[in-house]
Amino acid sequence: MPSKKERLDKILSMSGYGSRKDVKRIIKQGDVTINGRTATNPSTPVDPAVDFVQVLGEPLIFKEYVYIMMNKPKGVISATRDLHETTVIDLLDGEYSHRNLFPVGRLDKDAEGLLLITDDGKLAHRLLSPRKKVEKVYYVEVRGLLGEDDVKAFKEGIFLGNYRALPAKLEILKSGDVSSAIVTVYEGKFHQIKRMVKARGKEVTYLKRLSMGPIKLDESLKPGEWRELTEEEIRALKFTAL
Repeated sequence: MPSKKERLDKILSMSGYGSRKDVKRIIKQGDVTINGRTATNPSTPVDPAVDFVQVLGEPLIFKEYVYIMMNKPKGVISATRDLHETTVIDLLDGEYSHRNLFPVGRLDKDAEGLLLITDDGKLAHRLLSPRKKVEKVYYVEVRGLLGEDDVKAFKEGIFLGNYRALPAKLEILKSGDVSSAIVTVYEGKFHQIKRMVKARGKEVTYLKRLSMGPIKLDESLKPGEWRELTEEEIRALKFTAL
C-alpha cells in the first residue's frame, strides 16, 4: 500500500475505473464515497490502506503495484508496444490497460517460459541488477556436444567480445550431437546464453526460462497464459531483491 496519500481520481484510474476524465465523471455523479461520505472533489487525498472507499456501493480494491507471471510463447517479443510485432503486453488483452506494465528483463522472440511483468520499477531494477545476483534458470537444447570443458568455461566466466560474463552454472542433462542442459546465470545481458554457447562453438536451438529468483514457472500455464503472483510469491520476490 502507498506510504502517502494520492489524489482520488488517480487511485480510481489505477484501479481500472477509466481515465482521469472517466473517474471525474463518476465522482461528479456522486457514485464515490470516502469513509461513508460522498466525494465531490477529484483531488481529494486518499490513502487506500486507511480510508474506506466505495464506488457504486462496492468497496475499492486497490493495488499499488501489479505482479504477473506469464508463460511467454515463441513468436512474441518482450516489449510494451510495437507497431509490427505482438508483445507480451498485448497478450494481457487490455485487462491492465490502466497500468503502466512492462516485462522484467527480456526473453528472445524465439524463447519461451517464465516472464515477470509489473509496474514496480524499483523491484524490477533490483531483480535485474548483477550486484543482487538473482538466479535466472533456463533449460536449453544445443546443437553440438556439451562436455566438462564447457562446464568449466561457464564456471570461470565466458568472454563475450570485450566483456567477461559473470560465472554461470552449466548442468549437462544429455550430451551428444544434440545436447541439453540447465543453465543458471546471475545477469541478463543481450542474448547472453546464446552468445555464451556460441563462444563454445555450439548453437542454442531451444531456450526456456524456468525460474527467476524464488519464482518458478507455473507449469499449469500454457504458452501465452498468465496469472498474478500470490502474496507469498510477491513477498519471496521482494525478500530476494533486498
